[in-house]
Order: sequence, then structure tokens, then C-alpha cells
Amino acid sequence: MKKILLLGSGELGKELVIALKRLGAYVVACDSYEGAPAMQVADDFEVFNMLDGRALDAAVVKHRPERIVPEVESIRTDRFYDYEAEGFHVVPSAKAANFTMNRKLIRDLAAQELGLRTAPYRYATTLTEFEAAVAEIGLPCVVKPLMSSSGKGQSVVKTPADVVKAWSYAMEGSRGDLMEVIVEGFINFHTEITLLTVTQEDGPTLFCAPIGHRQERGDYQESWQPCALSPKDLAEAQDMAAKVTEALGGSGIWGIEFFITAQGVVFSELSPRPHDTGMVTLANTQNFNEFELHARALLGLPIPAIELHKAGVSAVILAQDSGEKAPTFTGVEEALAKPHSDVKLFGKPSTRPYRRMGVALTYGPLDGDMEALRAHAKSIADCVTVQSH
Repeated sequence: MKKILLLGSGELGKELVIALKRLGAYVVACDSYEGAPAMQVADDFEVFNMLDGRALDAAVVKHRPERIVPEVESIRTDRFYDYEAEGFHVVPSAKAANFTMNRKLIRDLAAQELGLRTAPYRYATTLTEFEAAVAEIGLPCVVKPLMSSSGKGQSVVKTPADVVKAWSYAMEGSRGDLMEVIVEGFINFHTEITLLTVTQEDGPTLFCAPIGHRQERGDYQESWQPCALSPKDLAEAQDMAAKVTEALGGSGIWGIEFFITAQGVVFSELSPRPHDTGMVTLANTQNFNEFELHARALLGLPIPAIELHKAGVSAVILAQDSGEKAPTFTGVEEALAKPHSDVKLFGKPSTRPYRRMGVALTYGPLDGDMEALRAHAKSIADCVTVQSH
């Protein structure tokens, strides 16, 4: 039985723990607060600030895990290099975790070292540098903290009046102690996709069918699989994904985001773990959902092939208000009465406006009407109301 130290215990971590437990693993779930979703299904848990290097070291020494699995951005990832030197296995690798937790490292790797097509970009650590970067990139432009998640701190600067506000919002949304932003040129794209990519210890790199997604406030609201792409664009995205995952090394699932434009595919971002848009695979669109794929890959178990069986859509269920106690939900029975419906509630112990509390899922035939399926998923999500307390 392999012992897993899971660093981050949100809804994605919860589904990963379930997949790992079904393969016989022992999981210690870690996060900054007690009662996090993954802790509810894990064998053991630890509560500490994962940006505290000493606390992180103490958890590793205490549990001596066979696998250290990061699931969030707010981790002292530089410590991973030391853990690997001491013989611990970091998933996918210390380099992958360190680079992808920081937009600067991954963007420079993709654009400068690998020569992948990206948006033009500049960095800034002060308001003066930020104003200069915006002027150089031009308007409109996209602003993101170098370290954040779920769209926190991200905004679009459309006019000069937006500049100071965007800087302040990025600083407020930064995670960790890295107070720096990236300013990106605005990409005129017609489709935004996630390409779930699986690297294996002993086996070829595999790709899931592309997942389309829609965002609001920098955070995903719905995702659908498959997303229609031309054979040329799909091949280009897969080629880029293979190059960047090979450069970072290790085994596991990667959520790689691309913009699809009239001029071709543009690399956007990468996460070395299950992706929020990949929750659509919980609708049983594939022979293995993204969490089962990650579990197999990080445990070194074989994945012969990834097969797409159905079309699917996920739509988020959001909180509207703040509450310090566990929320209650109404409308679940109504939602589940709809055909081809499912609802996953995450078990988060508190609420805040726009916090993702669950996801609605639906599925249909591969040759069906995707727009109708998306509307159906939204109707399922709309049935459920989060009652904050």
C-alpha cells in the first residue's frame, strides 16, 4: 500500500483521494483549514500553512510518503527539489511542480526555451513597472498574478482608467509571497480548450478529447467534451502538450490550456494535476475520468488507452453569500429528476460569493447537439440553491 501526502484538499483533491483509495493507496490530506473536502475521505489529515517550509518539512518527515502530490498553488515548491534529493517522489516532478506553480517560470519555458506560440507578455513587481508593461503590451491586455488560482486577481485592462484598479486587484488575488504580475496581450480567440494530457512511467503520452470551457471572473463556469477542433489544430495542441510535459518530466495528468485562433493554437497555461474544467469527465464521458487517470499514472499503473464514449457537460454551482458554517442545499431532488443528470456537492465547510460549491453534470451521444446539452447542464445547476449560514 503506497502512502500519499496530498498537498491541497479541495474538490479536485477529494475526487483524487476517492480514485487513489479504490487502488489501495493510503492518503494523508493536507490543507490550511480543517474539514476540507479531501480530508473527509482520506485516511489521515494535517492542517498547516503549506507556504511554511518548516511545517511542510515536518509533514514529510512525519509521514514518509511514497508520493508527494501537490494539488494547489500555495506551497513552498522550492522544497520539492530537496525532497527529491532525499529520495522522495514528487508528482509529477519537483521541476514540474515548481515551474507550474509560477506563471513566470512556465511561460518563459514555453515561449523562450521551447518556442511555443504564446501571447506577448511582460512582468511587473511595482505599479510603475506595471504601468510601463501595460503601455508596451497595449490595450486591451490581461493581467494575472504570477501565483494564483481559480481566476483570483485576474482582470482585463480595457482603458487607462482600469490600470491602477487592475494592479490592486492582482495584488489582492496573489497567493503566497510572490507579489508579481504578468501582463499579456489580448488574444482574439474563437475557442478556449483544456487538453488533458497523461504522461506515464512506462507507456506513451496519452491525450483526452479536448474540453471546451467558458469563464467568468477568470474562473470556469462550464466545460464540455468533446470540443470540436480541426485536425490541424488538434495535432498542433497535442504536439505542444507533448513538448512541454517532456521538458518538465514525471508521470501524471496535466491540464494544459490553449487558445484556438484563426492563426493557429496559442499556449496559455498548464497545471500538473487534475483540472477544474476536467470535472466534465465525471459524467462518464471516458473510460477513466481525469482523477482515475492521475491516480493510475502517479502510482505507476498502466493506462493502455483513453477512450471517449459520450459527450458531456459540467456546469458549476456557486454560492452567492458568505457564511462561516456548512451550507445547506435546496433543489437537489428537482435537479436529479431531470434526465441524464448528476450533481456533485463538494462538502466545503463555508461559503463566500462565487465560491464553487458543486457541479452539475449531464451526458449525451457523441453525435448529439452540444448546445442543447450545455443548456441542459445549466438547467440542472440552476435547480440547486446554496443556503449560506
